Amino acid sequence: MKKFFLKLLLVFFLFVFYTYFLLIQSIPDKLVLFEGENINIKKLFGISIKQENEEILETSSNSEITEKVGKKNLEVSLFDKVKLKTVEVNTLPKTTVIPVGNIAGLKLYTNGVLVVGMSEIEGKDNKKYKPYENSQIQEGDTIIQINENIINSTQDLIDEVNNSKGENVNIKYIHEEETKECSIEPVQSYDNQYKLGLWVRDSAAGVGTVTFYEPETKSFGALGHGITDIDTQQLINIASGEFVTTRILDIEKGEEGIPGRIQGTVENQANIGTIYKNTKFGIYGIVDNLSSLNIDTSKKMELALRDEIKTGKATILCSLDNRNIQEYEIEIEKIFKENNYDNKSMKIKITDPKLIEKTGGIIQGMSGSPIIQNGKFVGAVTHVLVNDPTQGYGVFGDIMLKQIKQVE
Repeated sequence: MKKFFLKLLLVFFLFVFYTYFLLIQSIPDKLVLFEGENINIKKLFGISIKQENEEILETSSNSEITEKVGKKNLEVSLFDKVKLKTVEVNTLPKTTVIPVGNIAGLKLYTNGVLVVGMSEIEGKDNKKYKPYENSQIQEGDTIIQINENIINSTQDLIDEVNNSKGENVNIKYIHEEETKECSIEPVQSYDNQYKLGLWVRDSAAGVGTVTFYEPETKSFGALGHGITDIDTQQLINIASGEFVTTRILDIEKGEEGIPGRIQGTVENQANIGTIYKNTKFGIYGIVDNLSSLNIDTSKKMELALRDEIKTGKATILCSLDNRNIQEYEIEIEKIFKENNYDNKSMKIKITDPKLIEKTGGIIQGMSGSPIIQNGKFVGAVTHVLVNDPTQGYGVFGDIMLKQIKQVE
């Protein structure tokens, strides 16, 4: 009985230790917040948080630390004795944006070339080869150099491989944000071209909604989610990109189990700006041609902090009639205040009968439609529930705006 009790006690202490370990691991090394935003660091008994050389913060949702703009350090310790880690808090000034809602086209150009597939090569001897077989390169990886020559396009890769005349080529590539190297011996095919057996892509295009324009930095945010490759489903690592106006050709209404979509063309359209960032929280860039957005620059709006967002009525802005932006009613059903890891910050429902009649709810191309509540910018539409197109998700506006404050 005594041994059983000791084992039980040991299991309990191991569980407590593991819980504390997970909590400490979950606390980020850096936080970017806006003035007045709550810190929202989870706390357990014995874990204390304080500013360097200051008093311990009484609550985990204390906003005192973000009352002033600038960088500060928080000390996380055990019983205020054992220092566990330091958290750098960068407080940004409150900002205003102009919600947009225009449908736009985008063109992305990759940093290197994206590997989207692999296939056997039929050599001049009519045998099948897999040159890549032992290289460890995988679909979703990005080739950035061959023989120390930078690869910017598919044609660059073709030229370098052909110049090898069948000799081993040294390849530098990115796998899950880690740069790696390998070598592959190209195979000469029946058409006298040297090949690696890799299918690659150097650009992507699509249609989405511009969420906001920030006058102070002349920046825009769009989509609320990143652009992923259609084959690999990996976020595309871009070198540059363009945003252009779009002419809507057709709207396919969404139905249960069948997502709808906006069909548009970017041919002979006006330039909006350049894209510099593709993240899981949206596309970001600089506006070069403000008139192409067709917005009222006097309609600035404050960003809503998460504690200001409430369940209940809200609206979205969306252009479904070629630059004619309309406001439609929605309902914010759930709010996930502590969610910083994906773009499903809020569960929303389309309630406006005019929008439901026109689109069936949320359809492809509406991603990025700004969400407004009580005169403040709340976030953007990001996803649709396929089984019920009137329902979907939105991302917090503060997450989107933080992306343009952290240009790498």
